[in-house]
Amino acid sequence: MPTPDRNQIVIIGAGPAGLMAAESALASGARRVSVYDRMGSVARKFLIAGKGGLNLTHSEPFEQFITRFRPHPGPVADWLRQFDADAMRAWAAGLGVETFVGSSGRVFPHDLKAAPLLRAWVRRLRTEGVQFHVNHDWLGWNGNGDLRFVHDGRESLVNASATVLALGGGSWPVLGSNAAWVPLLRERGIEVTALQAANCGFDVGWSRHLASRFAGAPIKPVAMTWTDPSGTSIRRQGEFVLTETGIEGSLVYALSAGLREAIVRDGTVQVHLDLAPLRDHARLQRDLAKPRGSHSMSKHLHRHAGIDGAKSALLHEILKRDVFDDPARLAQAIKALPLRLLRPRPIEEAISSAGGVALSAVDENLMLRAMPGVFCAGEMLDWEAPTGGYLLTASMAGGFIAGAAAAARVNRD
Repeated sequence: MPTPDRNQIVIIGAGPAGLMAAESALASGARRVSVYDRMGSVARKFLIAGKGGLNLTHSEPFEQFITRFRPHPGPVADWLRQFDADAMRAWAAGLGVETFVGSSGRVFPHDLKAAPLLRAWVRRLRTEGVQFHVNHDWLGWNGNGDLRFVHDGRESLVNASATVLALGGGSWPVLGSNAAWVPLLRERGIEVTALQAANCGFDVGWSRHLASRFAGAPIKPVAMTWTDPSGTSIRRQGEFVLTETGIEGSLVYALSAGLREAIVRDGTVQVHLDLAPLRDHARLQRDLAKPRGSHSMSKHLHRHAGIDGAKSALLHEILKRDVFDDPARLAQAIKALPLRLLRPRPIEEAISSAGGVALSAVDENLMLRAMPGVFCAGEMLDWEAPTGGYLLTASMAGGFIAGAAAAARVNRD
């Protein structure tokens, strides 16, 4: 049986939320902080997500920033009032990493890389006394309330006066977040909403021709429109990628929460694609009505609509042949091509997940109401946000709050 340690804070999960909880706990006066993770190194998902350019946060005004969170933006807004986008940039600067605002308003490190930032962060945490324990798989609690871990095939018990769970959701389980914590908390009477894919792609069911020849092809620029349950037409412009089974990419992710919910409700959902968002509909129709002469339809679409490659393939995939002979119908299809989405891709492929520990199950300090001294932070809580720095900022904010609250509890006791 472990010796009781009235000073130790244990953080389970070494992603951004967990690491921030460790930092915040130390800053709030904690004397002993230990971080456990089931993987062999820390913040695996953070590193992989940053390979294409680490998007730390977003520069938009706070009142707009906090509208990006679902299903209940209020609690997340409260977290962000304590650690917001400016705090995120200041934190990075404190690690020697300066940031810049991109053309889309997203904030990146100047070198766009995650690894240097993570190395500096872990080095600072170690210097300040944080103990890291990797390859430790958490099994829950024993009858005495001790934390159970398996390491190298052997079980060990750890006593803590406060615990921060930062275990992630259910996406990218190969990088650590395998959602094994869900039954462990439900057994303790904690309400956990079913995990679902968020920031995910969708299946369409392409023909073999399109799937084999155009999987991986970008569609840009393009606008996507769909009508939500209230009858509001929602339109966004950006880009996405054709996959072997459907579509994915930043434009799809931005709308994925509403599209996922529509599929749950109705079985499928139809969106409309504007393949020529920078062209006026009337002019497009006039241009397409020009004589084709000896040119092929592909050449005609290229010259008069800017449509070729994967966009042309999409038109041929969806439209009947006779539409191409009618400039009015063809122009209408280019500006509003119907596309039916069948299902979200599996949660294992998603950028993030929705669902998790119900926000009603935690107090304003993210402590579980049914388990005093146990806090939750990050993606394992029931909230979601689009990509663009929102996910990372709110995860860090949650870790900031939970770590400080855990330290306050230990110091008080």
